[in-house]
Amino acid sequence: MAQENIDTSVALIVGVTGMVGLSLAEALKKPTTPGSPWKIYGMARRQPAWFPSSLLDDFISADALDRKDTTKKLAPLASQVTYVFWVAIQVGETEQENITSNATMLTNVLQTLKSHPLSPLKHITLQTGTKHYLGPLFDPSLAGQLVHDHEPPFREDLPRLPYPNFYYALEDLVASYAPSVSYSVHRSSLIVGASTRSFYNILLSLSVYATICSHSDRHRPQSSPSHRRRDVATSPCIPFPSREDPTSHHHSRGRHGSRPTSPPPPRSACSRLRPPRAAPATSLRYQGLPFRYPGSKYTWEHFCDMIDADVLAQQHIWAAVTDKAKNQAFNCTNGDVFTWKSLWRVLCEAFGVEFVPFDDENEEFDWVGLMKDKEEVWEEIVEKHGLIQTRVKDITCPEALSAVLHFGFQHVCSMNKSREFGFFGHANTMKSVPMWVQRLRAMKIIP
Repeated sequence: MAQENIDTSVALIVGVTGMVGLSLAEALKKPTTPGSPWKIYGMARRQPAWFPSSLLDDFISADALDRKDTTKKLAPLASQVTYVFWVAIQVGETEQENITSNATMLTNVLQTLKSHPLSPLKHITLQTGTKHYLGPLFDPSLAGQLVHDHEPPFREDLPRLPYPNFYYALEDLVASYAPSVSYSVHRSSLIVGASTRSFYNILLSLSVYATICSHSDRHRPQSSPSHRRRDVATSPCIPFPSREDPTSHHHSRGRHGSRPTSPPPPRSACSRLRPPRAAPATSLRYQGLPFRYPGSKYTWEHFCDMIDADVLAQQHIWAAVTDKAKNQAFNCTNGDVFTWKSLWRVLCEAFGVEFVPFDDENEEFDWVGLMKDKEEVWEEIVEKHGLIQTRVKDITCPEALSAVLHFGFQHVCSMNKSREFGFFGHANTMKSVPMWVQRLRAMKIIP
C-alpha cells in the first residue's frame, strides 16, 4: 500500500477555498495536467456553499493554527500526500503577528505529514507575493522606517529587505526540509481570480464597488435623512499614498517610477489604516454613484502587472513536477503590463457602468469611507439577485486595494527567470479580467 502511494500523485491544497486554491483544484482535476492522474485533498477552515466539492477527493475542514486539530485531520493522510500546495494566508495587524501565525500554520501541517515514518512527501509549493520586494506595508510599528532601493522590474535575485517579513520566514521554513523534501516559491503579482475567501481579492472589491455604484434606490423604502447623511463621513480607514507624505499627492519620481525619499505613512491590516483626507459628507447612500477610480494619478498613468489565478496554478504544478524548478523562487505575472487608465475602461464595460476620467475630484475621493457604509445596500443587492450570502466587510478589503492604487512606483516584475527555467504560462490581462468577472457572476457572488 505504501509503495502504491509513492507512485501516485496525491495533492494537499492548503487554502483551497481561495482564488489560487480553486484554480489549483480545477487544474489538477484535468487529465492532461502534468503529473496526472491526481488524487486531490483540499484543506480550509470551512467549506463555503459555492465551492464545487466535486473537484476534490475529500475536503478537510481544519484550522491549521490549531496543532491538535491539524494532527487529528491530517495524520490519516500522512502516508499518502506527495505534494503540498500552500496557498493559505493569515493576516494580522503587525508583521510579527503575520510571521507567528503563518509560520505556525505551515509548521503544523508539515510536521504532521512528515511524522509518518514512510511519509512520501516530495515537494512543497509556497505561495508568496511581491511584498517580498516591498517590505511589510501594513505594519504601523514600522511607520516612517520603510525604505527600499529595489527598482522595477523586480527580480528574484534581489536581496531581502532589512525588515521582518513573513514571506521570508516561510521561505526559510520550507527550505529547512530540503533535501528530503524539495520546494518552490511563487512570488505572485496582484492576483485576479474568483473566491469569497481571499483577503486580497482586488477584482471582487472592485466588482462590489461597481455593483453598488449602479444600484438604484427605486426598490428601497425611503431612509431617514439622518441615516442617509452617514454616507461618506470620515472613516478611520481611508486610501493613502504608498511612498509619499500623507499630506501631499505631489512628489517627484525618478526613472522607472522610483520612490520618493520621504517616509511612508503608518500601515497595518485593514482596520488600522489612516486617511490622508476626508471627502465632505453627502447624501449619496442609495443613489447611483460614479464608478470613480479610487487611486492616484501616478498609478492611473503608469505600468502595473497582474496574474491570472489559473496561470499561477499552472506555475505551481509545473514547479512541483519539474526537477529543474526545485528549490527555486519564481515571480509570476501574466507576462504583460497595463495602466489602470486602460484597465478601468475594460472594467466599466464588464460592469456596464460609465467610464469616469481621472480629475481633481479623485484626489478628494474617500472611497474607503464610502465602502464602509454600504452593508445595507449590499444586503439589498444580494437579496434582489439571489446571490450567495456575503457581507461587504468579508469579501472586500478597500484599504489594501487603496494601498496598491496609491503606490509611488511601477508595480512590475520580471518573468525572465521563469521562462529560462521552462515555464511559459501567460494571459492577456485585458481579457483575463472580464473573464473572471463573468466567473464571479456564474458563481452567484455578484449579479
